[in-house]
Amino acid sequence: MKSEFKNYIKNIFSLSIPIIIENILQCLLGTTDTYFAGTLSDQAIAGIGVTNLIMNLFLSFFTAVSVGASVIVARSYGRKDFQKVNRSVLHALVLGGVLGLGAGMICGFLAKPLLGLSGADDSVIRLALPYYLATTVPCIFLSLQLLLSGCLRAMKNTKAPMYVTGASNLLNIFLNFFFLKLGLGILGLGLATTFSRAAGALLLFLQLQNQDRNRKLTLCPFSKQEFASILAVGIPAGLEKLIMRIGQLLYNSMILSLGTASYVAHNIAGTIENYSYIPAMGFGLAVCTLVGVSLGENDVPKARKQTAAAYGISVCCMTVLGAVFFIFAPQFAGLFTTTEEIRRLVVSVLRLIAFFQPFTALVQIFTNALQGAGDTKFPMYATFVGIWGIRIGVGYFLAVPLGYGLPGVWWAYALDVTIRGSLLLFRFWKGKWQNISL
Repeated sequence: MKSEFKNYIKNIFSLSIPIIIENILQCLLGTTDTYFAGTLSDQAIAGIGVTNLIMNLFLSFFTAVSVGASVIVARSYGRKDFQKVNRSVLHALVLGGVLGLGAGMICGFLAKPLLGLSGADDSVIRLALPYYLATTVPCIFLSLQLLLSGCLRAMKNTKAPMYVTGASNLLNIFLNFFFLKLGLGILGLGLATTFSRAAGALLLFLQLQNQDRNRKLTLCPFSKQEFASILAVGIPAGLEKLIMRIGQLLYNSMILSLGTASYVAHNIAGTIENYSYIPAMGFGLAVCTLVGVSLGENDVPKARKQTAAAYGISVCCMTVLGAVFFIFAPQFAGLFTTTEEIRRLVVSVLRLIAFFQPFTALVQIFTNALQGAGDTKFPMYATFVGIWGIRIGVGYFLAVPLGYGLPGVWWAYALDVTIRGSLLLFRFWKGKWQNISL
């Protein structure tokens, strides 16, 4: 039993550590653009911010195909049905390409109305437009990059996406320098991002082709059934992200109404807390793959034990991070602001969320475990209740009518992750996911 558990731990770490590093590199990729934009002007930073806000909405659709393909590929990979793996990947690439092209056309034709959704003023929109067009119109590369990364992870190859993200970072930094030297300004930053994404997508495709010389991607007849199976699994996962993104827009508007100090403190606390998600996301994506492969192998007990082991590891990591947040909250707040009111709010928020890190791990691990099994609808429903019912509904009630302000908003966040995590755990424990056929 001990050797079996050690083997599970080893598998989880071998898959999750590259994902964690990849997530850190993804954060750095965004930080790089923001840094170079800061050398131009504060409005350039705002321009990149509003572009990313709009792009996040379209990411929900790309996620639908990526999750759907990953779940089916992992299940087929576990069965050693490599013809099915080939068919699923090719059908997913077609779907990802069509979605990417369609999203790019919408972003191009409706550029100003979409940017206007962010609430940015005309001066920011005018400055953002070159960056926006350079990154969103060719967003097919982002769609394919997400999709190819997901398929590789589904085949237990988490190192390739990590290496490719690292290479994309380096290319992006070099191109940012190069295009700024040419005097292209914010347009140059957008071109650098797009070229980096295109190179990343190409490298991931080559890796997928060369992963096994005996099982290279080969053309096959396309069928409605293959497309439908990917979308049946993926659409609820994509809707979950869309529900979350739209909810976040309303959530931010509500916090803005509390005043500038509260909004700044919220963003600082959120920026710091985001780093606690990175290990949980890494372990969660590893679990998604392991559950799918285990079900493909027809080994349900293995899927359960690996999920439990991943949750145990994630809780340990996030409990340590929670303790760090609690102890060093004043120092973290001081890194971002010297305004006493804002520092006080940041400290109170960080010390609150420190106690709820295990529940954040619960949400991440069991959302991914259920999605890996193909049970993508329940996490979508749970997210809807959590984001719209608790974070927005209860958060507004605590913050405004009851007068608790920003701490009230974050108490609603704590209630959300507690209830949502408990619901997801109960769903997993009931075991309906074990009987989903793909």
